[in-house]
Amino acid sequence: MIQEVSSVIIHERDVNILLEKILDILEQRMGMLRGTFALLIGDTLKIEASRGLEEKKKKLGFYRLGEGITGHVAETGRSHIIPDLRKDPRFLNRTGTHKYPYQAAFICVPLFHHEEIIGTLSIDRPVDENTDLERDAALLEIVAGIAADAAAECIAMHEERESLLEENRKLRDLLSGNPGKLVGSSREMRQIYRQLRQVAPSDATVLIRGASGTGKELLARAIVELSDRRDRPFITLNCAALPENLVESELFGHEKGAFTGAVARRIGRAEAADGGTLFLDEIGDLTAQTQVKLLRFLQEKTFSRIGSNEELHSDVRFIAATSRNLEELMEKKLFREDLYYRLNIFPIMVPELAARPGDIILLAEHFIEKMNLKYGKKVTKISPTAVSMLNSYRWPGNVRELENCVERAVLTAQDDCIHSYNLPPSLQSASGLHRLPDAEGKSRIDVLLANYERELLTSAIRRSNGNLSEAGRELGISPRMMNYRMGKLKLHLK
Repeated sequence: MIQEVSSVIIHERDVNILLEKILDILEQRMGMLRGTFALLIGDTLKIEASRGLEEKKKKLGFYRLGEGITGHVAETGRSHIIPDLRKDPRFLNRTGTHKYPYQAAFICVPLFHHEEIIGTLSIDRPVDENTDLERDAALLEIVAGIAADAAAECIAMHEERESLLEENRKLRDLLSGNPGKLVGSSREMRQIYRQLRQVAPSDATVLIRGASGTGKELLARAIVELSDRRDRPFITLNCAALPENLVESELFGHEKGAFTGAVARRIGRAEAADGGTLFLDEIGDLTAQTQVKLLRFLQEKTFSRIGSNEELHSDVRFIAATSRNLEELMEKKLFREDLYYRLNIFPIMVPELAARPGDIILLAEHFIEKMNLKYGKKVTKISPTAVSMLNSYRWPGNVRELENCVERAVLTAQDDCIHSYNLPPSLQSASGLHRLPDAEGKSRIDVLLANYERELLTSAIRRSNGNLSEAGRELGISPRMMNYRMGKLKLHLK
């Protein structure tokens, strides 16, 4: 039998067929009932080749290290024999096929390659008075030793395939779809997606510009996710959120005793981001002294902690963002010109939400899904009047304001729909209502009451599938009054 296995290994080049042929030999020479080669892919044992096992059952055969007899053999590297499958409770029988009306044994041996465990070889075989299970296990160990190279090659093929699939996925993400968690299909956003894909693979400095609430940090995270530094640290610092005297310490760190309150050494964000990406938000708020040190860091990738003369090096990808007009700050001598040109290598302008109205409802639906998960709600739609109000509003707070608005609406919704009266008061103001139907020349209260009535009538008609009598009974009014109110609000049954 050993000679037959050796001959197959010499002549068969396809490793999958080779493992199948080895199982064929075991079936013919040992009377094997079922057999499997389980290979260690990552941290999981998966059946790669089998005999006497249906394809759908084969897919069930996977084990973690230490799980069941097969996992135990792969973890310890020691062979295991179960003399009678009917009597041993440790056998998991994950594939549900190891049930025999007679005594059958299970033998599992490890596969070693360069002194590392790479899988197992196991068989079921009938037992009679002439069966020597210890001899069979020793024979299987020899077969496993001969087949180990082929098994290792099979694992390498799996790893190469997974690597190609991962690379393919990265390319698809790079060439299509929205990068990261960005939402929007407007022309302005598609242009931003193209810019992100252009700059992400490089280590070029990126300056993201846009009003507060437009999602500048999300763009920075999307750049990181498309870059080679995606698995490295992503460190952020909002320069406007800290007092001026603390920004430099947060950015570059300080030594013990460097200033009052510095009771211990502390590393800065620049040092913590080594190998990854450093994102500075609201960079236009940096003091002149910190701007000088930042410029040096950008040029030479070196810095010193406050209170120390030691030069430290940090390899970081730098992304900055600001909502301020840096050109005006330069004219007023509040922002260094040399730092501006060092940052402005690849600028990305993020439009305000009002400049891309086609994305408002798309973003609203995205936030509805997010808030449904957060609060356990089941809101699925937005009423036409609420859609009109969302589209009519100017959104001075941009995407952040829209998210907060949707969160409130989801919380106050009593059914699966967001109605106009679920929206916050800011959208009910005259500035938010001036473009709604029939709003011209009417007082704010008249517009609000008309919108509320329109919502009630529309919802009732939909629930009654267009039956005005049924909708009227639900609202406590006659069909004649239903028709009157619908005509007054210019509502059509269709």
